[in-house]
Amino acid sequence: MVADSLLSSFGGVIGRDMAVDLGTANTIVYVRGEGIVLDEPSVVAIDTNTGRPLAVGSEAKRMIGRTPSNIQAIRPLKDGVIADFDICEKMMRYFIQKVHQRKWAKPRMVIAVPSGITGVEQRAVQEAAEFAGARKPVMIIEEPMAAAIGAGLPVQQPTGNMIVDIGGGTTEVAVISLGGVVASQSARVGGDELDDAIIQYVKKEFSLALGERTAEEIKMQLGSAWPLEKELRAEIRGRDLVSGLPRTIVVSSGDIREALEEPVSAICDAVKSTLDQTPPELAADVMDSGITIAGGGALLRGIDQRLNDETGMPIKLASNPLFAVAMGSGQVLEELEALRGVVVSSGEL
Repeated sequence: MVADSLLSSFGGVIGRDMAVDLGTANTIVYVRGEGIVLDEPSVVAIDTNTGRPLAVGSEAKRMIGRTPSNIQAIRPLKDGVIADFDICEKMMRYFIQKVHQRKWAKPRMVIAVPSGITGVEQRAVQEAAEFAGARKPVMIIEEPMAAAIGAGLPVQQPTGNMIVDIGGGTTEVAVISLGGVVASQSARVGGDELDDAIIQYVKKEFSLALGERTAEEIKMQLGSAWPLEKELRAEIRGRDLVSGLPRTIVVSSGDIREALEEPVSAICDAVKSTLDQTPPELAADVMDSGITIAGGGALLRGIDQRLNDETGMPIKLASNPLFAVAMGSGQVLEELEALRGVVVSSGEL
């Protein structure tokens, strides 16, 4: 027992370093030596009278669309960047303390950010992490680089590796060679835009108002980017825009595919645009090795077939698409000396 408690307290000291995939939809935390220890929605429920957070993560997500006037469920990140600094800092503090009960622990931290982020936005991420209790300097890694490392691509080899990371707020496309990004595109389209496209389509075609959570469930149940062998149907409930009363309708996976056409096309355009910027030698490598897709959006049915049809390239799904960015950021922590070159900004290391 004594040995166990000593080991756990020692583990608490050496396991302080963490990597954070600060996503628009979910925040995933990787602790050095332990792997992924936290995966929760990036949502905070706030009491608007006092400004105090009432719930964070899964508990707060359950409140979306169901709160009284004095409680507001806020998502502090939009399109992969911080939209509400104070709420984001509170959320990060909660997640850090959930992983590290010790109040004095100041973990070393690697945070993944979208590649199209501005210097000001990047600084906001670093400051939010520092205020939340991270040790200075906070290291920053670009999401496509982290996703490529997490997907097991040989990023430090002199060959072209293409990664498409379809997240909640952004789609990151990059061609990586010799530990650096050669060509990249960051499109502010992702899972949130897919949900919003479903809401707008159902509103226009069926005069029915849907909530965010219902739209997300429909996307997961019926969403597709390519015709399915067997088309699916489901009942959905919402509020009739004419009568104001609840109503149930039946939609098919074909309807939802039509709804998702615009954001899916934008993702395909970002991939084609990146291929267009890629040097010929590296484009030939990508033709051989294929394009790897990661992120929650990679789980949309038929997205691989759609990308294959649009680009003519072989498409592979990362082994664990949802956790690819967090796993890649964590690997940077585990092998900091070998992978220090992929870190974009680390202040005065």
